[in-house]
Amino acid sequence: MNKDFSAAQRPTFKRTLRRINMTSIVITMTLAWLMLCVVSVVSLKQYAQKNLELTGATLSHTIEAALVFRDETAATDTLASLGKQGQFARADVFDKRDQLFAHWTYESEASSERFNLMISHWLFPSPTTQPVIHNGDVIGQIRLTARDSLISHFIWTSLAVLTTCILLATAAAMVISRHLHADVVNALQNIADVAHDVRTNRNFSRRVPEERIEEFHRFAQDFNSLLDEMAQWQHSLQAKNDQLLQTAMHDPLTGLPNRASFRTHINALMADPAAKSGSALLFMDGDDFKYINDTWGHTAGDYVLIETALRLVEFSGKAHHAFRLGGDEFAILLSNISDELQVQRLCGELAQRFTPAMSMHNGHMTPFSLSIGYALTAEHSSVETLLEQADKKMYLMKNQRTRTLSS
Repeated sequence: MNKDFSAAQRPTFKRTLRRINMTSIVITMTLAWLMLCVVSVVSLKQYAQKNLELTGATLSHTIEAALVFRDETAATDTLASLGKQGQFARADVFDKRDQLFAHWTYESEASSERFNLMISHWLFPSPTTQPVIHNGDVIGQIRLTARDSLISHFIWTSLAVLTTCILLATAAAMVISRHLHADVVNALQNIADVAHDVRTNRNFSRRVPEERIEEFHRFAQDFNSLLDEMAQWQHSLQAKNDQLLQTAMHDPLTGLPNRASFRTHINALMADPAAKSGSALLFMDGDDFKYINDTWGHTAGDYVLIETALRLVEFSGKAHHAFRLGGDEFAILLSNISDELQVQRLCGELAQRFTPAMSMHNGHMTPFSLSIGYALTAEHSSVETLLEQADKKMYLMKNQRTRTLSS
């Protein structure tokens, strides 16, 4: 064994998984925060620039009349009324000779002026300028500078909200991750304990590589010590047991559970009062199956049986269980049955499944149907009486069909 790592130095799987998970979450969330910050600021810059240009275009129409009539007071009042609403920090109006006509400046607080000025210069490298047009002629221009305090406040607010969301998402991710990992850690710990017990009882063996993590290391030690004397016969014995079980309980042609499996299921069902009260048995026998064998051969008949099994499995789904009892005889154990009307309705649905003709894989199609008899398990005290009633109803249905066809 590799003794480079002692028991005290070797970390547990739980500690290793938590360290890896925490590291990946922190790195991922940090990168996401940085990228979102950059994207948010760039988007803000584009939005603020467009908004300032739109304000300038609107203001150029507003002061057009004041510039035409040389009313400096009206122009200044117009600039002040919009500027006090926080639309801009500085506005200059020039006439067509490029002489200053009107001016307004927002008096900012000096506490954060330096930082706000830096932000403003970065977002708006130069003031935005819009022409003032009257009757198609340029009679002047207006130059606007953004209000830096408003911009910096919006940036700080956005970054604070973004940072808070990222921190909350990080905490939630760590909590959820620990909860999801709990089952894995417990399962691996249980495997390590069972492996140690198996080594003591010498009744199971499996190859595992040596690991640095404590639980996997114990797993490898316990199982590898049993490997030499148990590996050769265990795999072959398991394979033979599986093969025998498959052969004993399943029909080799259709893959459905066979008569032996049916007897096991029906006996267990009748012995369980809760299951017995809500179940029913369908007994089925193929109509004119002998004619298919005699006309097209047994190979064609086998394909019909295989297709029949597929349709029964499709009908049964996960709620019911289908069986092949032998020849063209089949059975289905129905679950969650409330009354006889429900069974009759299911029998009708099952009969509809056999309306489409079946392919015999020889270029021909053949119709094939089943005569179905049923019995409610709650009405019978023994398996024999249950089977007898279902079989009797099945043959009654078959005889009725024969009389209908003959008439």
